[in-house]
Amino acid sequence: MTDPEVTTDVEDEALVTRRRAQIVAAATELFSKKGFYRTTIKEIAKLAGISPGLVYLYVREKEDVLLLVLLQVVEGYATEIPKAIKGIDDPLLRLMQAVDAYCRVVDRHSAATVLAYRSTKSLSSKRREIIQNRELETNAIVAEAIKGCMDAGLIRRVNVDVLIYQLVLVAHGWALKSWYLRSRVSLDDYIAASLENLLTGVMSDKGEGRFKATLQRLKNNSEAAGADDD
Repeated sequence: MTDPEVTTDVEDEALVTRRRAQIVAAATELFSKKGFYRTTIKEIAKLAGISPGLVYLYVREKEDVLLLVLLQVVEGYATEIPKAIKGIDDPLLRLMQAVDAYCRVVDRHSAATVLAYRSTKSLSSKRREIIQNRELETNAIVAEAIKGCMDAGLIRRVNVDVLIYQLVLVAHGWALKSWYLRSRVSLDDYIAASLENLLTGVMSDKGEGRFKATLQRLKNNSEAAGADDD
């Protein structure tokens, strides 16, 4: 995990990636439990199993660590969503698969997603802009999928910016309300129900006729991916 905004004294990129992953994992846990300001580098180092002096070879300050934690999430979006929709020509399935991938990245990084809502304000304005710009890059992928559905006559002409953030909040909601949702519904069922609740309101007549079948295709894809992981 490297970023030009976070400098290091170590030249071995693989080592930087490995050490920063340790630091980020420890920091995510501690920031989530204690908050950014009450967590010390010494505590992060102890949980990561390294010395405080070693931490400072890979970051300059605690804000560097917070930036790396948040970048892990937004870079997950930027990597996993394009991978999930690669080769899918059906516009509606492409959109639904993008949302599905978004939710699954959030599921893997739920603590860091919640932390982003709490602690992005603790970053400098320049670094907040970095996180926001990465998020906008991801949103552009979803926007393209929405516009593809509109062009195909499957979704009515709606405000794309509003629909994007409604879909983003579906993904984030899995982390933000996990204390309630995880005990009542699986991630697969949450994604399916959220897509049905949100997208059926913007479907054209043509889109309504294809929605159920496309949702089933999405479920089949998820089951196949799960089987591959096993």
